[in-house]
This record gives sequence, structure tokens and C-alpha cells, in this order.
Amino acid sequence: MVLLVAAAAPASAESEGHSYLALGDSIPFGFNPALWSDASNFVGFPEIVAQRLNVEDVNASCPGEATGSFISLTGTDNGCRDYRFALNEPLHVDYAGAQLAFAVAYLASHKRTRLVTLMLGANDLGRWLTDCGQVPPGPTCALGFDGMLAVMRSNLDLIFTKLRATGYTGLIVAVNYPALNYKDPFFVDLALALDSQIEAAAANHGVLIASEFEAAAQASASANGDICAAGLQLPAFPPGTPGCDIHPSAKGRDLLAETVMNSVASSCPARDPIGCLDRSAP
Repeated sequence: MVLLVAAAAPASAESEGHSYLALGDSIPFGFNPALWSDASNFVGFPEIVAQRLNVEDVNASCPGEATGSFISLTGTDNGCRDYRFALNEPLHVDYAGAQLAFAVAYLASHKRTRLVTLMLGANDLGRWLTDCGQVPPGPTCALGFDGMLAVMRSNLDLIFTKLRATGYTGLIVAVNYPALNYKDPFFVDLALALDSQIEAAAANHGVLIASEFEAAAQASASANGDICAAGLQLPAFPPGTPGCDIHPSAKGRDLLAETVMNSVASSCPARDPIGCLDRSAP
């Protein structure tokens, strides 16, 4: 099932038949812990981007997806497999294998795809933190922090290689991650460490960066750099729990969409997104 924004305008003659493939983790999926059981309840930034570009979005993202599980159903995972298979929760798009296999098959068979976005990597850190917090430690903890980042970068490089190997020459936009609090050097350094791997892998494959790190820093400046206080994250769940959930609120989701749109626009000097995307893909 493909999730579409109900209020989206009908495709124009110019954009008719064009598609946008969204890949990644729970953030593009639109996950909200207060909702459950129906993929149509979850609206991520790809749906907003598709509405603004007036194209069909195919959102293959999965909550808990890490770079390893994106590549293989036996790869290091942070909850996507449980979500899909143990809990039997539906994704926006139904597919049996790994997300990469779906993406490669989709791009090979849908030559009118005009945009691909990928937001992926935070669950590599999440799984590593979980493993290192266990007694005895889980398997990824032995990698160390730098080793975890190196595996993440290698996996992202492979993912971009496979996407390009389909013959797709259009825009790929990688979305990086914000810091939870820009006034705390620990959170800033953590986000920068993750984002540097995304940016390094992207640079090798003509992939643009949509910098949510910079966008959230600006949007939270009036809240002392705290993205929770700035309203960019969902309230903590269950209700009454202090603080915020790690997933974006509607405000945060819209900021992500704006960040992606700005990245697309930066490659389209004519300010004609669909026309520009047409020129960048066969």
C-alpha cells in the first residue's frame, strides 16, 4: 500500500506518472508511538514533499531500520524486523525482502522516478548503545564507537552504489540528523559524528545533502537550541511522561519536508522542480 496525502492536488500533465521513492527509518515513515496498527495513520515528510512536488510518493521506509538491515534481512537491525514480522505491522509499501532489494527493483522498473530520498543511520547508533548497555554486551558493542561509524559509512556507500547501478541518474537526497540539544556539546558531537558518515558516503555518488542538522539548529534557536522545547518533537509517550519522544512532531516533519525541498530547489536554478527533475533523469 502506498500512502498518499489525502489533500494532495491531482497530478498535473507535467508530473503525470512521475514518482518519488522515499527510503529509510522511522522518521520518513512518520512513526508516532501514540498511533498503531495502520500505516495510513503515519504521515512522514515524504508525503509532504510529494504533495508539494505534485508527484506520487512510494514510501518504503521501516521503523527501526539500520544500515545493515536495510541491505539484508540478516543484517544488524534495531527493530524493523520485529515491526514487520513479529508484530506483523504493515509498512506503507508491501514487500517481502530487504528495503534495498525493493528499492533496486523499483528503480530498475520505474524509469519515471524523479527523486529518491534516504534518511538512515541513527539506528546504527541506537543498536550500538543498546548492545553496550546489556550485560553481557551485545555483538555490535565490540565494534567500538568508531567501528560502528565505519560500518555505517561502508553500508551507506554500498547502498548508494546499488541505487546508482540500476541506471538511475536522477536526484538522490540524503537527509542528515539534528542534535537533540544544540546547547549540549555531547548531543552536537553525536549528531555531527553520524552526519559526517552520511555526507562522506553521499559525496562519492553525486548525492545531495538535506541538512536537518542546520535547519533544526535555526528553528530551535529561540528555545536555546532545545528541539523538544521548540516543538520539533512529539510529546513523550505515554502521556504525562516528561520531555519528548525522539520522533518529529508535525512541525518537525514539515521542517524536514522544507529542508528536502530546499535541497531539491538548490539543484534547480530555473525554480521549476518537476522540470528540473525531468532533466536529471531519463
